[in-house]
Amino acid sequence: MQGQDHSRSQDPGPGRDHGRGQGRPGAGGGVPPLAGFTVGVTAARRADELVALLERRGAAVLRAPVLRIVPLPDDTELLATTKQLIDDAPDIVVATTAIGFRGWIEAADGWGYGEALLRRLAEVELLARGPKMRGAVRAAGLREAWSPASESMAEVLERLLEQGVDGRTIAVQLHGEPLPGFIESLRAAGARVVSVPVYRWMPPEDLAPVDRLLDAVVARAVDAVSFTSAPAAASLLDRARQRGQLDELVAALRGDVLTACVGPVTALPLQAHDVPTRQPERFRLGPLVQLIASELPGRVRPLPVAGHQVEIRGQAAVVDGELRPVPPAGMALLRALARRPGWVVARGDLLRALPGSGTDEHAVETAMTRLRTALGAPKLIQTVVKRGYRLSLDPHADNKYDSAS
Repeated sequence: MQGQDHSRSQDPGPGRDHGRGQGRPGAGGGVPPLAGFTVGVTAARRADELVALLERRGAAVLRAPVLRIVPLPDDTELLATTKQLIDDAPDIVVATTAIGFRGWIEAADGWGYGEALLRRLAEVELLARGPKMRGAVRAAGLREAWSPASESMAEVLERLLEQGVDGRTIAVQLHGEPLPGFIESLRAAGARVVSVPVYRWMPPEDLAPVDRLLDAVVARAVDAVSFTSAPAAASLLDRARQRGQLDELVAALRGDVLTACVGPVTALPLQAHDVPTRQPERFRLGPLVQLIASELPGRVRPLPVAGHQVEIRGQAAVVDGELRPVPPAGMALLRALARRPGWVVARGDLLRALPGSGTDEHAVETAMTRLRTALGAPKLIQTVVKRGYRLSLDPHADNKYDSAS
């Protein structure tokens, strides 16, 4: 159902942490599934929860809220809507977020309509989306008619459609962005819907974290980017366009960087640019993190090298089940060698792979020494005299990896 997809994708419920979200069996043994990977977080609302879930699984997080919530206590549209609902009572009011509901009551108080609004809300069927919303309703001296155990707007929509809304007026407190899937489903069922715009999403006051995220994605220094709302995805694309990075951003998201969206509607701005996205079956934070924790390790091809099992992750390697952090220059060399494991890579090619590469091939030797030390197994990388370096791929694996390269 369209309404279900949109309402869930725009405001994921609590991230219930079912298990550790381990990746592919055998991938890194006891290493946390996201250790060695970097994940970009674009969320503004509930970002702390999302970051904690990712870090619990070992990820390094690059946090860059691409939007901010702006209350609208002086907004003429909110004032007009409030007066309309006081004068012409709706049949049902759907309260979606605690912060938005409290902001609405406070704004009405400031205009001198606080008591009238509370009286009106006490007379109508008030639906509270989830436990936090229910607490805000009761703190205002009101009582909800019904509230789902989860915070899913889809459950609210399902209840409304089951009880029938034809000919009824439903006021919906928006939670920072439009809810066209939810609202259109009600209108299609015959309801008259009044939107209550309590606050809006705006660009962040400090764009530096967003710009750092864009640079990191373009440089492939981030392994995945998570999105929890369609406006956030659109905002990141808009900022990339402003900086002249849109094509580079889209190219990275189409290939090397996993694009993880909490639901299908969140993915729409990205899909409009032909960016492939991955979404969990349940449109919530917990499943989103579990998806990332499964997808990223699953993208890593384990290599049998010099009698060891090696996984090359975003910013580290896993050698025989042990995480080995690697400096950026070393990771650049390791990735260049792993593109054709077992084949010799010339020093000149490795020099070009180094960040800020110059013309002195001695830089390759210095970075290679540090890489071998970081890996803890110097024989993983073989020096081929006067030619370059190669990953010492085990002989029995040659055919398999030659054909895959």
